[in-house]
Amino acid sequence: MKLERLISIIYKLLNHEVLSASLLAEEFQVSSRTIYRDIDVICAAGFPVISYLGNKGGFGIMEGFKMDKSLLGAYDVASLITVLSSLSSVFEDERVRGTIERLQTIGTEHQTPSLAVDFETRRTDPDALPHLRTAIAEYHVIRFDYINVNNERTTRDMEPIRLHFKYSNWYIYGYCRTRQDYREFRLSRMMNLLRTEDSFPPHHEVPQDEGSTDGASKDGIEEVVIRVGPTALAEAMDQFHQVDKEFHADGSMTMRIPVVRPLEARWLWSILLSFGSGAEVFEPPALRGILKEQLKNTLKLYEVV
Repeated sequence: MKLERLISIIYKLLNHEVLSASLLAEEFQVSSRTIYRDIDVICAAGFPVISYLGNKGGFGIMEGFKMDKSLLGAYDVASLITVLSSLSSVFEDERVRGTIERLQTIGTEHQTPSLAVDFETRRTDPDALPHLRTAIAEYHVIRFDYINVNNERTTRDMEPIRLHFKYSNWYIYGYCRTRQDYREFRLSRMMNLLRTEDSFPPHHEVPQDEGSTDGASKDGIEEVVIRVGPTALAEAMDQFHQVDKEFHADGSMTMRIPVVRPLEARWLWSILLSFGSGAEVFEPPALRGILKEQLKNTLKLYEVV
């Protein structure tokens, strides 16, 4: 994982005069370009990394910094231990536990934790994350059934590259052999996960952006305007926190939500319908019609025959 790699690189730079990018890349099983990006992150964090040119060139940390500065403060160590402990419990990774033990040796004893991190895994198979982590590390192709946003079930073969936790969900990014392109899949929609014996060479580069998200695009963004009543404020805030909000004297709230193709966004329909009578859609008008039709179809399921 990137955080563990960054910490390990810092330790190595502190304990060696010069280390080349190629040597670091070989040790951590990543590309030289990834090492260069890691060095940029380390520099941005305040560590004075020096570049040395020539055949024996590479990277090192200013000698005075080694002698006069501590690597990490107590606050930094406590925060890193908290995050790594959460990941360790999810992946059952002995290497991460080793890193935690090293960090604990330079931490402040009896310090009260001021940070807690919970990587919720209830929405995924508890064995999926360790299996995927192993497949990524050992370059094994995975096979799984997947339900996409259109509720279509397909079987995918993938060369996994990266696990990503965002929006309270885990995602796997990699090269989908079925679609012959890079894709990102949500673990909660994956079934029958299998780590095959088929391997692939470590030739993939992880992009700086978020990757291609199973067909998602920024084209066709429209503004969805909803009026939320006083009884649904908390639910709406949980679902749409970083949007334009306007509160009214009667306790209600207007939200303006940018959505990619809202007339096709079934995930949005589900959220809006979950508010019940606590929220009303004003724009776009066609979305009102879609929700009305959804409600009619739901009522049919409960009609007395």
